[in-house]
Amino acid sequence: MAKAWTRWQDWAEVVIGVLVLLSPLVVETTNAAMWTMIVLGALIAVDGLVSLARPGMVYGEWFQMVLGALLFISPWVMGYSDLMAASWVSWIGGLLTIAAGAMAIPLANAAHSGRIAGTA
Repeated sequence: MAKAWTRWQDWAEVVIGVLVLLSPLVVETTNAAMWTMIVLGALIAVDGLVSLARPGMVYGEWFQMVLGALLFISPWVMGYSDLMAASWVSWIGGLLTIAAGAMAIPLANAAHSGRIAGTA
């Protein structure tokens, strides 16, 4: 069984979420960009903490990937694609969140079924 608080993919998700959440302090944003980054960053970080506490919760990894996709498209949807620093934070943060979630899915499936990842 997977041990809680040990999966690096979930720790990465927490760090990415916190960095996106705090990025409006150092990059130029509009009001919409700021709140989008704060809300999505907070949701990503909280989802990472929940995944760390419950490593067998597979739908958390899928939710993480959805949040990453929302973060990735947010510069276009929320109209801040002209703010390059904020856009790049969203694009890179979104892609890294999706990648971490995709890498954690097999581990979450294994933890959910009580197996060790990589074994039959």
